[in-house]
Amino acid sequence: MNATTSTRPPGPKLSGLGALRAWRRDPLGLLERTASYGDVVRTQLPRLEAWLLNHPDHVREVLIQHHQDFMKGPTIQAAKRVLGQNLLTGEGEFHRRQRRLIQPIFHRQRIETHSHIMAEHADRATERWRTGEVLKVHEEMARLTLSVVGKALFDADVEADEARAIGRALSVTLENFPRIFSPLFPVLARLPLRNNLRLRRAQDLLDSTIYRMIRERRGTGSSGQDLLSLLLAAREEGGDTTGHGGMTDREVRDEAMTLFLAGHETTAVALTWTWYLLATHPDVEARLHEEVDDALAGRLPTSDDVSRLPYTQMVLRESMRVYPPAWAIGRRTLSERSVGGYTIPAGAVVMVSPYLVQRDPRWWPEPLAFRPERWEDEDPSRPRLAYFPFGGGPRMCIGEPFAWMEAVLVVATIAMKWRLAAVPGQTVRPRPAITLRPDGGLPMIAVRR
Repeated sequence: MNATTSTRPPGPKLSGLGALRAWRRDPLGLLERTASYGDVVRTQLPRLEAWLLNHPDHVREVLIQHHQDFMKGPTIQAAKRVLGQNLLTGEGEFHRRQRRLIQPIFHRQRIETHSHIMAEHADRATERWRTGEVLKVHEEMARLTLSVVGKALFDADVEADEARAIGRALSVTLENFPRIFSPLFPVLARLPLRNNLRLRRAQDLLDSTIYRMIRERRGTGSSGQDLLSLLLAAREEGGDTTGHGGMTDREVRDEAMTLFLAGHETTAVALTWTWYLLATHPDVEARLHEEVDDALAGRLPTSDDVSRLPYTQMVLRESMRVYPPAWAIGRRTLSERSVGGYTIPAGAVVMVSPYLVQRDPRWWPEPLAFRPERWEDEDPSRPRLAYFPFGGGPRMCIGEPFAWMEAVLVVATIAMKWRLAAVPGQTVRPRPAITLRPDGGLPMIAVRR
């Protein structure tokens, strides 16, 4: 850790606009170059300071130890334009209230009731695959995770026309997120541009669908186990069944929209990188196939099988170490903070990056090597926050247990019958946007086992 007491840490010698251009052109490259200056690095951007904190102890300070001194960064603040005020974007007492209301929905026993959806939909997704066919794996995994979250959240049949329309609307929304995050978006959004019209139609469709489902469930007093019904039924301690202590329709809409988008996209990205890494490491793939075959003997997995698939879990854990879907986490300081001997002023943007920390050779021997076996005996000297693909502290991703079970069951289900082979001569690069997607959708060859 840095022992200096200077208030001006080192950093790349870029102008504010130069740093912004470098960020837009190659954000991962800029992060790696910035991290080479130390564990606390300052970069001047137009109208604000940006600080990169690149040590697990600093990550702990931001996400856990002094989390109350930081608010969500500009990216999440901009996301309110689409997602509204919810567990992801909210702050302070509102966030604490929403966390109390929603946390019980993600208890393990509730999640296990959806395990059959995860396995059955994964099995169904491969029915149209043909040996030798080149698939865009990210598209396939996105379609699959959309079907899972659609059924679990809304109890919606993914084959229905309405569900397909919802899927297209979600895709349009995700495609437009880089524009939404632009500080010029509030002005540009008023113009009759083609992308604006597509985004507006997509948002209108999502809103009308979700609000209609909310009205129907409130009208019938639905006591279903889909997540939307559980959101409507959620009550704070001391609340009653007349609505006191529960969420408004708008709050339910905002939470449902966020769960839909986040649950669909991040899991799809994690699965996509996992298939790529398995294809390029045949020894790992062979061991995973052996475990799946022995544990399942050809039947679809259930929640009880997750514990019987330890190597599958290690593969996913290592995949999310090398290619974390949430590759950077931003915060803004609410007051002046001292970190690593440097003073970060109030209002500065602070960034911590799972992509950087989880590839740091100080904590991970051979950090770029894909070795699931490293998780068999974890290094007790490794700092706790050297691995944080789901964040940490009170703002840690509430859907982690759902995503984790889904990923294990999907990989096991598909690996029983299929392997995905790399396309010869293909160069695969990560494309950092909202999540760390592979550039080009990752074409791979389907091979029936």
